[in-house]
Amino acid sequence: MRKILFTILIGLLSFNAFSQNEITTELKAKYESEKYDQIISEHSDKVDKYPAKAIYYIGMAYYIKTDDNNCIKYMDLSIEKDNTDPDAYFIKGMTFNYLGQFEKAINSFEKAIELNPNSSDFFSGLGNSYFSLKNYKKALGNYKSATEKEKVIDRPFIMIPQAYTELNEPENALKAFYIAKDKVSKETNSYITILYNIGLSELLNKNYDKAELALKELIELDPTDYHSYSKIIQVYYGKKEYERAEPYKQKLYKAYDQGGVKGNLKKMFCFDQFDWNDKLIQVFERFAVKEGELYYKHIFYVVNDKGETEFKIQTENSPISVELGGPKYVLGMDKDGTHSTFRYGFEEDFNYDDLKKAVILVLEEKIKAGASSRKGKK
Repeated sequence: MRKILFTILIGLLSFNAFSQNEITTELKAKYESEKYDQIISEHSDKVDKYPAKAIYYIGMAYYIKTDDNNCIKYMDLSIEKDNTDPDAYFIKGMTFNYLGQFEKAINSFEKAIELNPNSSDFFSGLGNSYFSLKNYKKALGNYKSATEKEKVIDRPFIMIPQAYTELNEPENALKAFYIAKDKVSKETNSYITILYNIGLSELLNKNYDKAELALKELIELDPTDYHSYSKIIQVYYGKKEYERAEPYKQKLYKAYDQGGVKGNLKKMFCFDQFDWNDKLIQVFERFAVKEGELYYKHIFYVVNDKGETEFKIQTENSPISVELGGPKYVLGMDKDGTHSTFRYGFEEDFNYDDLKKAVILVLEEKIKAGASSRKGKK
């Protein structure tokens, strides 16, 4: 009799194990088929009967639906039934990151890493938590660890240079961007971001040829990245190859006419920048013109080491000058609430080197204003 009961018990246990494996397989298949609503509606109230991994997939459905509270709830239920599955701790960490609860996220990621120290995702998630807490050294360490694991994801390669940037290590940041360029798929937006940062960094370092290579590749991959047009124009102005910049200017103007430029390109674009004494001079060109009215076309912003604009020098369309047969633009300045004009005129096809020299003479106070007024600020 005992033998018969034992045999029946073994059969029941085997059947129960089979059923639990079957429901886990079913939920995994539904999750991979993106049937998240069906998972939630049909299974979320049956967790008492389900194994840990099945509950995990219910939690993942909530995760994809951005229902953070329920995601954490079901991950906790999964952990209660099996506290050795690192995936549940990882998803908890990711969710806590989204909620801005970074200390809790760190605890979850560390538990996941304790259970599986070979996951790139786990270390990358932990790096994200520390980065959000502005602990850039710990973020950097974890991102580096993420790149040393199997099946490395893109994110740590992208974040390592950003961590170096926050740590004020621009040389290491640039090296890391080049490493990321070799590691990240060219089919992703991340690759575009990497190219842009390489181009920008090399431009600021005045390594114009390297900047040109990165920006040309970027524009070829994404012809609508108009911020990169502005940067490559600056490259050619840095090299004094002004004619090579013209096609990119024309494309920017065309995009402007079609309403394609956004953000800080909506009204004007930067086409040159240079140092003068301890100041940075950023030179912009405005798209729109006001025929028959006074407007500023080319603006030289004088920027201090705090990133603040102290004053500006500009070319000003002069309707009166044009009516009298004079040049289209005169040189003006807005400084300390005073507007000044100088006896320097320029036509539409002016030589940029001549304009730049005139601006530097104004900066060095080697020429005096022809007229000054407290009115007419732009």
